[in-house]
Amino acid sequence: MRLGPLRISRFLDSALSLLWTSTVLIAFYRFCWLDASDRYKCNAVLTRGQWASPPRQPFSDTYTIQDWQPPGCMVHEYTSEDLQICFPGQKLLYIGDSTVRQIFWATAKKLHPAAADELTRDVEKHSDIDFNRYNVTVKFIWDPFLNSTTWHRELIYYAETVSRSTKHLDRPAGLMVVGGGLWHARHFGTNSLKSYEDAVNRVVQLTNTGYHTSHTDFQSINKPRMLNNHVYLTPVQIPIYDYLSPSRAASITPNKVNAMNEYLHRAARREGIKVAWSHSLMTWQRDSAFEQSGLHVLRSVASSKADVILNARCNAIITKANGYPMDKTCCSAYDQPSWIPSIIFLGCSFFLFIVVTNLSTDEGRGVLFGSGKVSNALCVLLLSLLYCFVADRTQIFNKLHKQFSNVEFLSLCTIALGAGLLSIRRSTTAQVTKWTSVSGYQDQSFLSREQTDEWKGWMQFFILIYHYTGASKVLWIYEIIRILVASYLFMTGFGHTVFFYRKEDYSLQRFASVVVRLNLLSCLLPYLMQTNYLFYYFAPLNTFWYLIVYLTMRLGSSRSKSIKFLLCKIFVSAFFVTFLISTPGILEKTFIMLKSTCRINWDVLEWRFRVRLDGYIVYIGMLVGVAFVKVSEALHPDHFRSSGPGSLILQHWPKYHLASVILALIALPVFWAATRRSPNKFDYNWWVPYISMFPILSYVTLRNCHHHLRSFHSSIFAWLGRCSLETFTLQFHIWLAADTKGLLSLGIFGRKDTHIEGRHEDLVILTVVFLLLSSRVSNATGTITRWIVNPQGPQATTEMIEMQRLPTFIGGGRLSPSHQSESWAPKGLMRKLWNATVNLLQESLASRLFLILGVMWGLNMVYF
Repeated sequence: MRLGPLRISRFLDSALSLLWTSTVLIAFYRFCWLDASDRYKCNAVLTRGQWASPPRQPFSDTYTIQDWQPPGCMVHEYTSEDLQICFPGQKLLYIGDSTVRQIFWATAKKLHPAAADELTRDVEKHSDIDFNRYNVTVKFIWDPFLNSTTWHRELIYYAETVSRSTKHLDRPAGLMVVGGGLWHARHFGTNSLKSYEDAVNRVVQLTNTGYHTSHTDFQSINKPRMLNNHVYLTPVQIPIYDYLSPSRAASITPNKVNAMNEYLHRAARREGIKVAWSHSLMTWQRDSAFEQSGLHVLRSVASSKADVILNARCNAIITKANGYPMDKTCCSAYDQPSWIPSIIFLGCSFFLFIVVTNLSTDEGRGVLFGSGKVSNALCVLLLSLLYCFVADRTQIFNKLHKQFSNVEFLSLCTIALGAGLLSIRRSTTAQVTKWTSVSGYQDQSFLSREQTDEWKGWMQFFILIYHYTGASKVLWIYEIIRILVASYLFMTGFGHTVFFYRKEDYSLQRFASVVVRLNLLSCLLPYLMQTNYLFYYFAPLNTFWYLIVYLTMRLGSSRSKSIKFLLCKIFVSAFFVTFLISTPGILEKTFIMLKSTCRINWDVLEWRFRVRLDGYIVYIGMLVGVAFVKVSEALHPDHFRSSGPGSLILQHWPKYHLASVILALIALPVFWAATRRSPNKFDYNWWVPYISMFPILSYVTLRNCHHHLRSFHSSIFAWLGRCSLETFTLQFHIWLAADTKGLLSLGIFGRKDTHIEGRHEDLVILTVVFLLLSSRVSNATGTITRWIVNPQGPQATTEMIEMQRLPTFIGGGRLSPSHQSESWAPKGLMRKLWNATVNLLQESLASRLFLILGVMWGLNMVYF
């Protein structure tokens, strides 16, 4: 029995409902129960983790390690700007032996790399070091036995400041990192453990000032006067004993080191002091993490050690100061939602409650998913926004680092390609009817709707895989993805040019349908997620180029049938846009005006980069669209003349066809070979606006070179292509995480210390939810767009028309008598104003659009 489209749709709706609910409940269960003692991952970042990409070559910094993965959160790599925000006018103290000195140098290089490198050549080996840049001081105190008076005074000084609120001329240290033990083992013999215990006890005595806090008490992170939040101990470095020099190997033994670490562990549990046990895990049974001495670690490992402590100390402060991207997820709570996200969150919850309570009635069944009505569309849209917030603005879902692997990238691409090939079907709109007046066939149209949907779909699959695997670091993959993005814009130029030329529909209704459909999600998400409209760059970029195509075709549209005039318009438009984008000052002044009048804060450099990167491919699409229309007109039976251009085309068509196919087959490998000469992204980005047309035109030519190729398409790729806008936008928050910087995870698969091994299970479950929800959101945004733009059109439902009708109070109005309460109905002049406004909104699309823009402007003024 073959399932019809309606049954398949209902099955997918049920599957989405079940999977989405189960996913949220599983994540919520992990957050509330499994992670109850460490919901903000403060303890996790200090005590657990593993390398996502460990070094492959011993004793070398060639393979830099950056991705230390604690369970459920992402370690942020700190920069100079971050340190300036977290420690304004403060100092960071590093006290101990050479292993702590490595962490000191790693921190100093984060503050100012060049100055720190220069300082390394001028300091003595066993000495104190002061490094000051940007009003931040990083200081190292050489004290391998942890008994010097210098840092002892620092602790007393800080303890007095905290406990007595004493006013000093200098601010106390914002961070203290204390570590040692190896010198105790080497120089104290059998008394090494006792001397180390005494040193640890001195630290504990001074840090326990009555302001003790646990790792899991997140409120303490934002209280800078609490001493216990600023002192971190490091475990005794476990060396590679076989690589130690003979003198070190004789005194630094496993028994001594293990005994000291065991005592530190007991003291940490007893006294609540903070110990960065993850430092030991970074080098545990990892010879490749060490230098040749077997005692000191690689610079990249030392940098990760510094980052672990800085994440525990500063993430909450940096997140609050910088906002998005919210990629500092360890030991940091997301900002409490302001009133706008709160209203959206409560609105989603209330709407869902209303829907669920009505599921028992005939009218209520099917409201949650599967209905084409406006109420269903609004519910799906609100639920998707709610899901975005829960997934990427709370700690309910875990966040993991991306890990690039050639094997994983190619495997996922192979799976996607295989699924697409297995779903190849004959196009339903394909025709094979004889032309009566021309010797030829009229089959599936050149770049038909199903073919362009398929094109968008397979490109979207590879772009999603590219984002998921973090493949932007690989140049050849980046180059391919740039061509795929340009292909989208090529279709924008082609499709809209053909539509405007043939339909000549420049109405506000058509314009609004496209613009509202493109921007519905990307305009709502910034208010809820506290991001930026340009952050979801795909919709803004398509909107910009749609406006360019619209204006180009609209101006002088009465003469657009003239090929010379039309081509002239296209070239003038290309010159004008290039001048507008390339000339310094024009965009800057425009963005300044938007910021001052609408509080729209857009990055002009990022926008100029995005537009210039594909600055000409849209015009290539327009030119191909014009050529397609003109050739179609010449070959159409109603316009065909034996002595006209159509006859000439048919006469030489085999030659044209063969030549185009040969050129396409040559262009692809030549383009690939030429781009291999680009040494980096910057060089490639300079060339790509001028050369991206060649692989795109080659693909279009080969895809349409035979009527059998045009008459078949991949249904899976076409399905994804129809919701490619939604997948591109929603992936930022419900598939990826931390505003695309990481990956979303349920946190219940794999080992508890990292969950890295559970990535594949997370990938399967979250991908299915993501794709099904994107498809439903695509249908919902289409329904809502029609409701806004043309609620009484041929595709409008009764519910659309009724929901568009706002209550009036003239002549009985449109409300039932039971709802026309005199207690709330406007009186007198207010009644007339209300009725006039309602009638205007119902009858005028321009008024509805103006109202939407007015609401957005008001939200910008009070929110941003």
